Amino acid sequence: MSSLWTQHLPVLPVLLPAFTAMALLLIGDHGGDSHGGHGHRRLLWARRLAMASVLLGALLSATLVLQAAGGEITVYRVGDWPAPYGIALVVDRLGALMLLLTSLVAVPVLWYASGGWDAHGRHFHALFQFQLMGLNGAFVTGDLFNLFVFFEVLLIASYVLMLHGQGRTRLRVGLHYVVLNLAASALFLIGVALLYAKTGTLNFADLALRVPLVTGPDALLVQAAGLILLVVFGFKAALAPLSMWLPATYAASTAPVAALFAIMTKVGVYAILRVHGVIFGTGAGESALVAEPLLLPLALTTSVLGVLGALAARTLERLVAWLTVASVGTVLVAIGLYTPAAWSAALYYMVNSTLVVAGLFLLAELVAAQRGDAADRLQPASPVAQPALLGLMMLLAAASAAGLPPLPGFIGKLMLLEAATPHAWQAAVWTTVLGVGFLTLVGLARAGSILFWHVSDEAPGAASGASGQLLSATLMLLAASVAVSAFAAPLQRYTQAAAEQLLDRAAYARAVLGEQAASQGTTRPYRFETPSRQEARP
Repeated sequence: MSSLWTQHLPVLPVLLPAFTAMALLLIGDHGGDSHGGHGHRRLLWARRLAMASVLLGALLSATLVLQAAGGEITVYRVGDWPAPYGIALVVDRLGALMLLLTSLVAVPVLWYASGGWDAHGRHFHALFQFQLMGLNGAFVTGDLFNLFVFFEVLLIASYVLMLHGQGRTRLRVGLHYVVLNLAASALFLIGVALLYAKTGTLNFADLALRVPLVTGPDALLVQAAGLILLVVFGFKAALAPLSMWLPATYAASTAPVAALFAIMTKVGVYAILRVHGVIFGTGAGESALVAEPLLLPLALTTSVLGVLGALAARTLERLVAWLTVASVGTVLVAIGLYTPAAWSAALYYMVNSTLVVAGLFLLAELVAAQRGDAADRLQPASPVAQPALLGLMMLLAAASAAGLPPLPGFIGKLMLLEAATPHAWQAAVWTTVLGVGFLTLVGLARAGSILFWHVSDEAPGAASGASGQLLSATLMLLAASVAVSAFAAPLQRYTQAAAEQLLDRAAYARAVLGEQAASQGTTRPYRFETPSRQEARP
């Protein structure tokens, strides 16, 4: 029974939200009648089912992390077809970490949304589950085409979630968001087609073995495919100059949707690490490090543009959206160094920044709800009803985002600076990381002083954001960030092991392709021959 559970565990993070979404659609929508009658009861049942699902998903993710911590790579072959001929779901240390991070964001965000935001539009909970299905699928898929499929699943759900609550601004920004993502998806298919034409496979493990064998003119096409994919993943991750869409989109979304979107940019980061760090990394023959000349300078530019945008922001939500761009830039700086120590720093910092940014989006809505007509605009207004509590939450989030000790933002940036020491770009990395951290502190301190100190003589605003449910959800995200610092040592060991495991392409190939296929991978020619299921079964 235990082995059967272990065997099917990798597919459960995908199937659970998929079946939950279908069940929620069967329950039906409240149809605008969320405050009485059958609509209210349906909404209550939808909330219970959705919350039970994300809690179970968090348990599954934690189990996979514990399983992967020992170095085991768990593979689920859909239909019992062996890779690379069939679809394989693979969970290694990196994939398990991303699943857990998704759950750590999803649980408090859904709890927050269930405080009332989910009643502002139709089918919120079903769309939320489809979004989780796409996110989890992207983190466990073992081939490039299914990465595209799960990208589309999460994007389709995000299109509707972004418009949830309606409004002219959301519709205008949402149209741009949809059009740009459709263009990126078309490029994704072109890159996938070029890569398949020259390697005959899209399986990650098989690509890592075959790309080094491609030489001459064919290698140029493979490199072109890699750069096209860098454009696609860079757009998803908000890498400059492809990041201009993000601030307006995130700022226009409702608070819980924007908080959930904090993990969505990390899918692009994950794809860059998985494809350009491993498949096109060192040892990829003529196509090795094809993205290296571009990735590091663009990542540094992303960090700088992000923090400058935050300084120029006139609302708290837009400030947080720009800080999302800056944090992505910092993570990609670490990935662009192409060393295990730097990748470990990237993963550690990414965990913290995702939690902090998600918490700040929720906090921005809490503050806006208590400032009357001024909302979250950075201008003097009536004082908030809970200045001490909200102010302390703002201080904690700002200190972590800026990288002040002993919070995890400081630890992650310290790891990055140490990893950059022997690199040729050390001066640029140090200057950018330290400068961006200082300007982040300046921007958040300015915002905090306006929101909590530069107030008018009017009576405090209504405590409409004082709901215990909304406050507890925000506190959960900030507390999770503090836990990243409290458990820094074991998390650092895990991220270091995850980075080293990524570079062990032979072990990954053995787990996914089997011993015999992996041993033949460096010598076998490219063929389209497909064995029967019985013959191919290991």
